[in-house]
Amino acid sequence: MNWMSNVVPPKIRSLLRRDTPENLWVKCPDSGELVFHKDLEANLFVVPNSGYHMRMSVKARLASIYDGGVYEEIATPEAPADPLKFRDVKRYADRIKEFRAKTGANDSIKLTAGSLETIPVVVAVQDFEFIAGTLGMAAGEAIIAGMDEAVRRRAPFIIFTASGGARMQEGIFSLMQMPRTTVAVRRLREARLPYIVVLTNPTTGGVTASYAMLGDVQIAEPGAVIGFAGARVIEQTIRERLPEGFQRAEYLMAHGMIDMVVARKDMRATLARLCGLLMRVPAPAAAA
Repeated sequence: MNWMSNVVPPKIRSLLRRDTPENLWVKCPDSGELVFHKDLEANLFVVPNSGYHMRMSVKARLASIYDGGVYEEIATPEAPADPLKFRDVKRYADRIKEFRAKTGANDSIKLTAGSLETIPVVVAVQDFEFIAGTLGMAAGEAIIAGMDEAVRRRAPFIIFTASGGARMQEGIFSLMQMPRTTVAVRRLREARLPYIVVLTNPTTGGVTASYAMLGDVQIAEPGAVIGFAGARVIEQTIRERLPEGFQRAEYLMAHGMIDMVVARKDMRATLARLCGLLMRVPAPAAAA
């Protein structure tokens, strides 16, 4: 006999059954620790005891970087939604509509501008929730537009990458974004403006093979997976066991692939310091 349904009166039953949010508790993938969602959010989505950096929403990321969490959005150019009329288990056009409704974003790149410790900056964030942050025509156009906007404003360009690579549904059009974004990086260099890349978990595939590894300064979050092909694919190809921690941020820094690994709580201060040095902006105390 179900005591709750058969014995307890309906009014009392309604008091006992209180609806709780599905994400009230979050389990750490590394330690298995359960963390109260509000505590996790207050700690920039870093698990307090294990230090595991969980995925962060685009909105929360931008709020943690800009002065007062205030920024302006930069419109991204229009691009063909389905250039190849691709279809797998569903039409690619329908998949795009589904993710646009789910995320409220046009594609996987969000462009913004604002101030970081009073220094004007342009910041792009790659949204892994939008088809795994994959690089397609729309994302490529957005990155190029962001870099051109940085040149126009004479501001550093910062990008937070998170991607599964090039978007297979757009075929060669997707792959062409790799050289196109590389040319845009060259324009930043010619304008003598800083290009700072923050690699978050995961950054893989064609994104790693193009703009994600071309920064003047390469930063990664702790534990981030960064690489071109997956570790399992590499092991099967070379028929050897890969070293411990291969393709993790710390391993890449130890082998000279990136410049620094920075915890999320220190990211804003680090980016502000780098932008100030590279733009030759006096520190606030010195300026005063």
